[in-house]
Amino acid sequence: MSDQAPEIFDRVARRYRRDRAAPVFAEHDFLRATMLDGIAERLDAVTRSFSDVLDLGCFDAAFPAPPGARVARCDPGYAFAAAAAGVQADEDRLPFADASFDLVVSAGVLDQVDDLPGALSLIRRVLRPDGLFLGAFVGAGSLPALRSALRTAEVDRPAARLHPQVDVRSAGDLLMRAGFALPVADVETLDVGYRDLGRLLGDLRGMAASNMLKQRQPMSRGIFGRTLGAFASAADDRGRTHEKFQIVFLTGWSPDPSQPKPARRGSATASMTDALKIKP
Repeated sequence: MSDQAPEIFDRVARRYRRDRAAPVFAEHDFLRATMLDGIAERLDAVTRSFSDVLDLGCFDAAFPAPPGARVARCDPGYAFAAAAAGVQADEDRLPFADASFDLVVSAGVLDQVDDLPGALSLIRRVLRPDGLFLGAFVGAGSLPALRSALRTAEVDRPAARLHPQVDVRSAGDLLMRAGFALPVADVETLDVGYRDLGRLLGDLRGMAASNMLKQRQPMSRGIFGRTLGAFASAADDRGRTHEKFQIVFLTGWSPDPSQPKPARRGSATASMTDALKIKP
């Protein structure tokens, strides 16, 4: 973990928001369910088996254990960790020994970590050689309708109310920086229609994704009212404002001499099927 990582998020507020969301998370889990579906598709394409798995940011422990594998659950929130019989810990402060797992899965949490490069480095360290990391998080370009409504409402003195987001290209670079072999980053878009801003804010609260910035500012009634109006003005002819979530998926392997080496850029001789160990 980098000692110079800026403190973007309030760790205490994050834990509180996760504990608050735990009892109602099943009513707002559509985004993580989409991430887990994408991870399952990528995992299904891998030919090898796994014996020791870390579910990092486990929420309600919905990620199923691969056949014959042991799964350790870890979450930054006490309620989620306790319900999953897991460990409470932040992603950039992992308590696990090096080379403890051959698969690490993380869905829906890495966009809320102060030291994302450090978290990815720790994930690589807890993987055994030729171990696999599969991750997913909300990336750059998400929540454009809410961002636009906030800009309209606070045009004179805009405040930081939404989290900074990582784009897919930067995510791939971070995988390489953390030392992963055969890194792949790709993005999928989820479009959700909302009847009003309250429904969107309720989802963000219920999935533990509301504002947890270190420097939070209260919102006045006037600003909130203008935000409601701006969000509603973007509705389609059916009365729904469409919000987008850009889901960034990450795939990386812990280095091992047995892995295929990528060809020189532009040579077009490397087989992606071989490199990613995908079933033909």
